[in-house]
Amino acid sequence: DSAIKGEAEGLCQGLLRVLEACGACGQDLGMEELWQKVLQEVTVEELQAPLQRLGALQAAWWLAASRLGSVAGLFQLLSTAEDPSRAHCSEGQNELLSVIKAWQVPPEGASLPLVQSAKDLKEILCTAAAFLQGLQELEAGNFPTALSLLQEAAGGFCSKKMLAQIYTCLGCCAQRMGKPQTALQHLKRALQVDFHCLPALSHVAAVYHELGETDAEMQALTLLYEALGKNPPAAASSSPYFLMQTELLVHTPVLTSLLRHHHPSEVKYLLAQRCLQDGRVADAVDHYLDLLSLLQEGLQQQVPLDGSSALPRIPEVFLEAASALQLAGRHQDAITVCEEVISRTTDLIPRVLQVEERLEQPECPLPEAGLAGGLLSQKKESLSCLAWRAAGYLHQGWAWAKLGKSKEAVTQFRSVRPAGPSPARGCLPLEVQTCLQGKPLSVSKERCGRLCHRADAICLGCQLWGDPAAASYLVQALWKLNRKQEAAAQWQKFCQGSPGEDGQQQGQERPLPLYLVSCLEQAMFPHSEPLARSIQDFLGAAAQDTSS
Repeated sequence: DSAIKGEAEGLCQGLLRVLEACGACGQDLGMEELWQKVLQEVTVEELQAPLQRLGALQAAWWLAASRLGSVAGLFQLLSTAEDPSRAHCSEGQNELLSVIKAWQVPPEGASLPLVQSAKDLKEILCTAAAFLQGLQELEAGNFPTALSLLQEAAGGFCSKKMLAQIYTCLGCCAQRMGKPQTALQHLKRALQVDFHCLPALSHVAAVYHELGETDAEMQALTLLYEALGKNPPAAASSSPYFLMQTELLVHTPVLTSLLRHHHPSEVKYLLAQRCLQDGRVADAVDHYLDLLSLLQEGLQQQVPLDGSSALPRIPEVFLEAASALQLAGRHQDAITVCEEVISRTTDLIPRVLQVEERLEQPECPLPEAGLAGGLLSQKKESLSCLAWRAAGYLHQGWAWAKLGKSKEAVTQFRSVRPAGPSPARGCLPLEVQTCLQGKPLSVSKERCGRLCHRADAICLGCQLWGDPAAASYLVQALWKLNRKQEAAAQWQKFCQGSPGEDGQQQGQERPLPLYLVSCLEQAMFPHSEPLARSIQDFLGAAAQDTSS
């Protein structure tokens, strides 16, 4: 292991000494050129077998560095040096595997006892080469080729731990090919080989989620959470017979990603999220409260923050918990949870926040991109805080309304709108736009018995924000205030489909955050058939009056 991580000084010095003994020099050559010169110029029979064994060690070194082309070229040289008629790859065969398999293992000398035989090393090289190429093809999206190579690796020479990892990668490949049942077979096989291969269990849950089998997914996540809560098993001691193992030769970023171990808080979040999405409100509340307890203990610091984690930003977890508490009728608890979000984000929002049309990194960074990128990141973070605070106020407003506290509800609903000049609605994050859409501009007090705002205020909101939900409430409010001509005009605009299309397009580009779904559902405009018929009758009568 230490040799692989360092430089190949020992191998280089060995080859130079061979050349020196034969009266040649290769000081300025790279390793590939050095091997080529050694195998071409050294013809001493007694050096051939040691050079072949040294070549196998060099191949292991290059495999560990993912230099597959160098390995293929080296085995071509080794086979040609031994027998010029070999080292030929048949059409349709994998070149690297073909040249490794075609290599004739030199006989072991009785005077040179080896801890690991060259024959075993050849088998390990074949397995590692197949595995590495399979991972490369998987990352490139060439799934049939990846599946074939990974199956080749699964039939090779490796430990149970490595075999379970190979089956896990086979499962991921089958899943990406759109074959979930085949993926489940491979993943279950991985767990049968090594039941400590917990990444396979997390992939099983993901496949069941894709299939829509919620009960099976929840069962897999529960098993995963319980397994993570136990003490991790002690690493199995490696046999001293195998100094060079497949595990030492295969360590790539794609493998690390596929075999990433989830933190218990991530799995607990997935349980809570799935329960909330599936309408299992009581279970969702229990899981979210357990998760909040874990987060308050500081365990979230162990969760990776590189975007690969299943756990979202902490304020979003709190807001989802508030949503679950509201659906469970625990409105006071939801208010308390949202207050935590509001209090912690308010001070992070600048008094003046400039929102630009396109808040994204430039494709070609300029020399001052470092400073600009930092400012851009800070601005995005401020917008995120703005969205979280707005959602907190929105949840509190609905909670107070459900508790019958109309004054408190209206106060919180009014706090949803950002202070200061109103930018174009499309410049705001989707979360803030949805908060504005979920805010009942005309019926927050109607639910408590009467209209809250005059229709003029709602119309101003439509002009400022371009809010389709506000437009729908405006129709209802204008009609109730007997401003039927204005209501009919707004209703015609609303029915033309332009407001809804924008919302649908935004939803396709980016899914609506889970913590806003319940608020938006509560604020949806009631498409009243009687009101629609009344407006249509009014328009029909107006048309007849005009024609007459």
